Amino acid sequence: MRGPRVVAVAQKKPNSEILKKRQAENKTTKEKASKKTAASKDSNAPKRPPTAFFVFMEEFRKSFKESCPDNKSVSAVGKAGGEKWKSLSEDEKASYIKIAGQRKADYEKACEAYQKKLNGDSVNEKPENSEKSEKSTSEVHDEDGQEVSS
Repeated sequence: MRGPRVVAVAQKKPNSEILKKRQAENKTTKEKASKKTAASKDSNAPKRPPTAFFVFMEEFRKSFKESCPDNKSVSAVGKAGGEKWKSLSEDEKASYIKIAGQRKADYEKACEAYQKKLNGDSVNEKPENSEKSEKSTSEVHDEDGQEVSS
């Protein structure tokens, strides 16, 4: 036995004003997202350090170009480097891991210096503590420069 046929109710067409509002909202959210990504990338910020694998690849590319000067395919170099990296033992990888660790430490120092530079440029006022300390030292000494006990 079949059920009753359902008659499709005509859909109400959306109002043109509502459509315009929706389009405007979509544009603003897209603009905000693009502004966030553009603002978060600072060209003056220090570049992130390479991982141990990329340190290995720097050296491997040189040796691969010497052994295969005809092959200039980036994908071939990458595949060969990946296979070689997988075949290395932990002892052989240790030197690359050490170099990567040193570069990471240098990067962290550079980031700290960069943050201090950013904070120093944005704040041009003297800290409040320095003004208070100047007043307190002048009050502690009398006219002859000797300390006055309280």
